[in-house]
Amino acid sequence: MKTLLDLENWNRKEHFAHFCKMEEPFFGVTVEIDCTQAYKTAKELKTSFFIYYLHKTLVAVNAIENFKYRIADGKIYINNQIDASATIGREDGTFGFSLIEYNPDFKIFEQTALTEIERIQNTTGLFTRSFDNDNLIHFSAIPWLNFTSLSHARSYTFPDSCPKISFGKMITSEAGKKTISMSVHVHHGLMDGLHVGQFVDYFQEIMK
Repeated sequence: MKTLLDLENWNRKEHFAHFCKMEEPFFGVTVEIDCTQAYKTAKELKTSFFIYYLHKTLVAVNAIENFKYRIADGKIYINNQIDASATIGREDGTFGFSLIEYNPDFKIFEQTALTEIERIQNTTGLFTRSFDNDNLIHFSAIPWLNFTSLSHARSYTFPDSCPKISFGKMITSEAGKKTISMSVHVHHGLMDGLHVGQFVDYFQEIMK
């Protein structure tokens, strides 16, 4: 479900018009997240840390309204719920695009994610299903690299306003603190640094 944003009375109307004219309207930041407690909690729950922080990401995405905006035919729609299309790796080194529905209940979400991960790992190719809606974030993990910046492959001719969120390699300090890099790329017509900051702050707050 989604509703139409009243663009004419939106305080970012001019911002939207300005950034939509650009060939590359996305901007991105990379931040360091303290995941010490979140990793401990995931292990106590005997769950995948990847699934755990993917769920926390969706909790934060669904809490910040601008992350639920999508552009279609020059209009902005507000989605009731945002799900995840995460890249899922296979034993042969390839990956496929998944569709994992968000649920605020972690146990339900965990089972949904495990089912979809198993399906992807037992198929071949990049696209193993259709993606009929854009109420998504594009999500990926790059656990081999402790990156400090990240860029994405993108077609400028393809209409896209989905946020892209990526995580890097978890690092443990000598004192035992665990950190992980998080990259967030978003459409500047839909939000500014203020909104990305709100998302990052809330995500860090709930990473427990």
